[in-house]
Amino acid sequence: MIYLLEDDGAIRELLTYSLNKTGNEAEGFGTPSAFYAALSRELPDLVLLDVMLPEEDGLSVLSKLRGNPETSKIPVIMLTAKDSEFDKVMALDAGADDYVTKPFGVMELVARVKAVLRRSSPKAPEAESGSYSIDGLSLSVERHEVTLDGEAVTLTLKEFELLRTLFMHRGAVLTRDSLLREVWDYEFDGENRTVDVHIRTLRQKLGKYGELIETVRGVGYKIPAAAK
Repeated sequence: MIYLLEDDGAIRELLTYSLNKTGNEAEGFGTPSAFYAALSRELPDLVLLDVMLPEEDGLSVLSKLRGNPETSKIPVIMLTAKDSEFDKVMALDAGADDYVTKPFGVMELVARVKAVLRRSSPKAPEAESGSYSIDGLSLSVERHEVTLDGEAVTLTLKEFELLRTLFMHRGAVLTRDSLLREVWDYEFDGENRTVDVHIRTLRQKLGKYGELIETVRGVGYKIPAAAK
């Protein structure tokens, strides 16, 4: 089940219709109060969440979802008319798994929904066990933990998977397309800032170790094979 919280009736009807027609059971809500009432009856597999809403904004709704143990792991894709990088960073920092800027193509959104559902499915293969480290930055897959000089740092699921993927391919340059496939499990032809925005927030959270994620201009990103 997919829940869509969107106050624009036309968009809500179009998206719920499209999701249902593509094999995804979906239900739409125009207000946060109606959405919360539905949550009390049934928890969804994924939430599509608009930012600009009546009663309270989407970031507030997201914060409540992430703060409740029963809903904290539900994947959330933000739908926003705001296209500034600051707004996207705010959404990702608040715990969103992805964002889509309006106007967007319905089939692109459906592809992203399916990708997020595949990544979060309990049937998906378990991540490999092991750990990685360079300088004072360490990542443990088994504990799902990242530490900076021994101190744990809180990352979103996508930030953790992005860092893990870079560690897995240490020394190799990963293109944005390859990161989209490995971390988000989808491909997208055209302008897409998802990877860049996640890299920026990840670097900020890693502090002085953020510089270990190198930008290879015109290609992508990498973590060096050895400490500098």
